[in-house]
Amino acid sequence: MSGYETASLEELRRDDGWAPIRLALDIRSFGINGWTGRTPGDIVIPAHDEAPTGHEELYLVTAGRATFSIGEEEVDGPAGTIVFVRDPRLRRGAVAREPATTVLTVGATPGAAFVPRAWEADRDVLAQLEAGRPEEAKRLVTEALDRYEDRSVLLYNLACAEALLGETDGALDHLREAIAGESKAAEWAREDADLASLRDDPRFAELLG
Repeated sequence: MSGYETASLEELRRDDGWAPIRLALDIRSFGINGWTGRTPGDIVIPAHDEAPTGHEELYLVTAGRATFSIGEEEVDGPAGTIVFVRDPRLRRGAVAREPATTVLTVGATPGAAFVPRAWEADRDVLAQLEAGRPEEAKRLVTEALDRYEDRSVLLYNLACAEALLGETDGALDHLREAIAGESKAAEWAREDADLASLRDDPRFAELLG
């Protein structure tokens, strides 16, 4: 087995502009991803904070030009710009200003062993649910559950897939687990069309309090 691997952003990049570097290379010491906005105005980095993870994050513009929003400030980011967000509570995001704008992101929690986060698997699960393929969504979640510690959102989407498949008992069990780990899951469930088949079941109302 070789002690190194090579890859290119181009070969890893998916249709949505995400290059899942950490996932593709099974990197276990830090999170790293590539994000590309193909046309000006495309969202390159969705607005978010890292309060749940405690991650510091570094952003490197490798091509094009991006505008970063960091808290209440905006930062112009031509190619070569480095933006380091030390405070995980700061909300941040980036928008492409030129075609083929690419930003490399690196993140981890200071002084702690890196733990992969389930969002990287959940992106594909959500895509399958939105495409009306609950069977495939369920398969992807089932394969991913043992790889992540923050399982609540995955369990929630597993409940959605099972509800769409008419698997009521499984859906309610997994929704219960999701709510136990993520209190916001009860709020999501109130209006989620994927869970419509559960709404007449008294156990569903009980779960939502």
